[in-house]
Order: sequence, then C-alpha cells, then structure tokens
Amino acid sequence: MSVYVDRLTACIPSRQWPFAYCCHLLADDTMQLHAFARQLGLKREWYQARSVLPHYDLTAMKRRFALRLGAIPIEFKDVHARILAATKRLEENGAMNGTDGSRS
Repeated sequence: MSVYVDRLTACIPSRQWPFAYCCHLLADDTMQLHAFARQLGLKREWYQARSVLPHYDLTAMKRRFALRLGAIPIEFKDVHARILAATKRLEENGAMNGTDGSRS
C-alpha cells in the first residue's frame, strides 16, 4: 500500500482554505491515509471523506514534508484514473447490492 501526493495547483483562497496553492494526499488504504496524515500533523476533521476519492488537502510545506516521509508524487491524470476506478467500484457495489441510486 502506498501514499501519494499530486502536484501543487493554484486555488482560490477562502476562509476555510487561506492558501493560494494546494495538492491532495491520497492512499490505497484509508487507515494508512489517516496514519500518514497524523505524521504530517493533520487533523482528522480535515479528511474529505465525501469526495469521490477521499483525501486530505495539503499546503506546499506539508507536501514537501509528505515527500520526505515517503509519499509518492503522482500526476493529476493518475488521480483522475483513481477517481474513475473508485466511481466504477461504487457503481458496481450499488448494482451488486441491488441499488441503482434511484428513489422509489
């Protein structure tokens, strides 16, 4: 199992995120992601579980620290591929569970 960070990208600062750049911290396993986030000093409430691909947002400084701790740099196209795979798994699980997402 591995932990990944994508490239820093420009973002619009807000009250919740007052930084001009961010990237994403991702992992193959949720428990591993949380353990790595703890090493970075991230708070659990910063975890974005409702995203199609659960992740933590990182500042430039935290990204550098994550790389020093062994996170693997990946390109956004790889993140996009992971999102598509996660979406497909969700759809398959819904089909296997007899749910199609529609309301009766």
